Amino acid sequence: MDSYTIRGLTFSYPEQAKKALDGMTFTVRQGEFAVLAGPSGCGKSTLLRQLKTALAPHGTLGGEILFEGRPLTALDQREQSARIGFVQQNPDNQIVTDKVWHELAFGLESLGCDTPTIRGRVAEMSSFFGIQTWFYKNVTELSGGQKQLLNLASIMAMQPSVLILDEPTSQLDPIAAADFLATVWKINRELGTTVIMTEHRLEEVFPMSDRVLVMDCGKILCDGAPAEVGESLRGRGHGMFLAMPTPMRIYAAVPNDQKCPVTVREGRLWLDSYARAHPLKEVFPAIPGRGRDGMPAAALDDVWFKYEKDAPDVLRGLSFKAYRGELLAILGGNGTGKTTALSVLSGINRPYRGRVLFEGQALEMRGALFDGLLGVLPQNPQALFVKKTVREDLREILKGRKLSTGDQDRRLAYVVRLCRLEELLERHPYDLSGGEQQRAALAKVLLLDPKILLLDEPTKGLDAEFKQVFAEILQSLLRRDVAVVMVSHDVEFCARHAHRCALFFDGAIVTEADPHAFFSGNSFYTTTSSRMARHLLPSAVTAEDVIIACGGAVPPPPPLPEDDAPLPAPETAPPVETLEKLPLWRKVLAGISGAALLVLAYIALSEPDIPWLTGQNRMGLYIVLLAVAAILSAAINRRGEKPIDNEQVPVGQRRLSRRTAAAAAMILVAVPLTIFVGVLWLGDRKYYFISLLIVIETMLPFFFLFEGRRPQARELVVIAVLCALGVAGRAAFFMLPQFKPVAAMVIIAGVAFGGESGFLVGAVTMLVSNMLYGQGPWTPWQMFAMGLIGFLAGVLFRKGVLRRSRLPLCIFGGLAVIVFYGGLMNPSVVIMYNDHPTWPMFLAAYIQGFPFDLVHAAATVVFLWFLSRPMLEKLDRIKVKYGLVEARTENRRGLERPDLTICNQQVGGLNPPTSSKLPSSNMKNSRVTDRLV
Repeated sequence: MDSYTIRGLTFSYPEQAKKALDGMTFTVRQGEFAVLAGPSGCGKSTLLRQLKTALAPHGTLGGEILFEGRPLTALDQREQSARIGFVQQNPDNQIVTDKVWHELAFGLESLGCDTPTIRGRVAEMSSFFGIQTWFYKNVTELSGGQKQLLNLASIMAMQPSVLILDEPTSQLDPIAAADFLATVWKINRELGTTVIMTEHRLEEVFPMSDRVLVMDCGKILCDGAPAEVGESLRGRGHGMFLAMPTPMRIYAAVPNDQKCPVTVREGRLWLDSYARAHPLKEVFPAIPGRGRDGMPAAALDDVWFKYEKDAPDVLRGLSFKAYRGELLAILGGNGTGKTTALSVLSGINRPYRGRVLFEGQALEMRGALFDGLLGVLPQNPQALFVKKTVREDLREILKGRKLSTGDQDRRLAYVVRLCRLEELLERHPYDLSGGEQQRAALAKVLLLDPKILLLDEPTKGLDAEFKQVFAEILQSLLRRDVAVVMVSHDVEFCARHAHRCALFFDGAIVTEADPHAFFSGNSFYTTTSSRMARHLLPSAVTAEDVIIACGGAVPPPPPLPEDDAPLPAPETAPPVETLEKLPLWRKVLAGISGAALLVLAYIALSEPDIPWLTGQNRMGLYIVLLAVAAILSAAINRRGEKPIDNEQVPVGQRRLSRRTAAAAAMILVAVPLTIFVGVLWLGDRKYYFISLLIVIETMLPFFFLFEGRRPQARELVVIAVLCALGVAGRAAFFMLPQFKPVAAMVIIAGVAFGGESGFLVGAVTMLVSNMLYGQGPWTPWQMFAMGLIGFLAGVLFRKGVLRRSRLPLCIFGGLAVIVFYGGLMNPSVVIMYNDHPTWPMFLAAYIQGFPFDLVHAAATVVFLWFLSRPMLEKLDRIKVKYGLVEARTENRRGLERPDLTICNQQVGGLNPPTSSKLPSSNMKNSRVTDRLV
């Protein structure tokens, strides 16, 4: 029986015309070790995630996936969690507990295994993986290799029949990567577990694999044994041949009629046989970089650093120098302090001893480091992305620089071609593959045109073909006297292109030399070429060295693009907002009104020891404060071109569903009735019980949205985050009475995800935040009042009454806070603290509470003005990307699922995900928490 049978599998992401997977058909036999290779962005990770529905991305899916002869969607989440293991790229994304032993037991606990079974399997896995020595450690104390090994052990404790690994060694040093892959091979050979793995570094993986599948553009390009695939790629002249193991590439570049080697052992035997018939040429070491007698461009001098006062030192007397026109490569194991050294050199962290120097000048004496001097590519490229598309993100880095529009366009066009981003410009940076993100981040750094370039794992995720382009980019920078400091685990790249290599250990550099001296003297931190040929060619450390020694032809490096082609135009004009410039008189007015607003706010929030600030004078002060705030808003407001018209729901989609009507009945009848019962019969003393009932009544209409199915974590987490933002916002502004962003967040939630979600966010936010402010009989009132604002926002937006633009939202927010929140909370004070309330008491409560309502309304207007647009744009993206969709047609009989389409920016609502030929994993219920979600 086959582990997987895939027939005609197609998949495309939301709003993407190009298919990520296009008609893929293949099988994976039980016990097979299959390696999936291909250039960045070819669909490898997308394919692997489709093999476990809990991790499958949202989109349009077609075709068929069978797991051991059964449709994959027929397996519930518990069975998939137990039988399909998945190891991701970043080990930190998969660890969910704080202790090693608990992480090993977590998956088994989630599966409901009994205690003896858990203890036995944990002990077995600890022994098998050699975890006994760090069994009781905190996971934060582990190195990257240990964390990845822990992830693998935690999955294997559940005894899966299939193990899927998505570039598991991408963040590991060569020794840790080799150990990890050896463990995976051991699992495959000794336990018979089917292994499916994607990997860019194929040197260690090819010898272990039974089968290699090469992908390109979402299709299977080659499928067969490793040697067969290598020969096929060589015959096609495909760029993926550059990723093949070093013995294969050397063999292909040297004319001979022997059998193609795959492993280092086979390569050594091939070289011995070739050397007996052909004399080998002498290998001359490469010429080192520019002279190092002058002043270094950047240097660390006896630097000591630690992250916390009582923590151990991470850097211990670190010293090194980087010169102009030179590439310095720093290698070393995970956790030795390499990334920390770059953060100190870039000024992000400051050492407590030692000096950081740029061109002989101390860091403290330099001006803006990133204004033409320093460029930093971090280990996580997502840290550089701030815009919605790659095009906008690249343009953002050029803002404020002294370049004309034409010069900016020319520089941008050249860097786009240089990093091969032409087809990615309209994509969101977070939607790119790991290698594509690395290229986009590199382009952004290159646009700075720095004199000193710091690179942290720059080749991580890059395919072999673009690595050659990246090498030529570095060479062009070095020819312009740019100093490059690179931290890397890619020993092959460092050996080929670095001028100096340094080994980092225990917080300092212990040795450094040119690549030939450095790698030829190491046993483990060395290249495949050196291990293969050092007995005959002691100075050879790269494949090119061996090829030249054998009389072969080294292919020339790829040419860089010419600096003359224009930037590709967008397929559709983006909704760019062109803001008008403020005239001088409006700037002056904004400054005066802003200063006046601060003074009035200080007076208004002062204690009542100001004699004249009482009664009508205080109310008048609040009115003046609101007027000044309105003047400030008008002064700074700038008109611009409107984006795509998404401010209202289309006319044909404004009818409220029966679910919403039922939710309205629950919210407007059951919740007030609960509060009434609590006041009348429970005497307001059981407010915890009343609050619990309101939460339950709030959750019921929210869960009506899912039409009888259980929502997944990806759907609930959005609502949970909005609640958390509301709680955090209320806590952050605790020092300003009534000036809180909660109502603004609730209105945004209602507009984005519907009235039911808006009520839930409002009610839960007030309940949870009162754990900080203090619970009391007022809590149920606050929950109902704030939730009502969110519900009305969602309903009015759905009916087309409320628009998504700033001004309508601000008007609604201000009025809703005064009419509904104040209208409910002011009389609640009378009801809570008077046994026999009278109408004059209610009137007095309204008059006394009105100034506070005005401040609350003003705060809501301010927060909506600045937060509504960016927040709604982010939530629109979340709805599209994660499958929060809108039902376009109602099912009259209720026997079949309605036709579902992706929610566009014109529609608000949280509803079931889209269907496809192959039902999405979002339709499955889960009785066990999958440790990978």
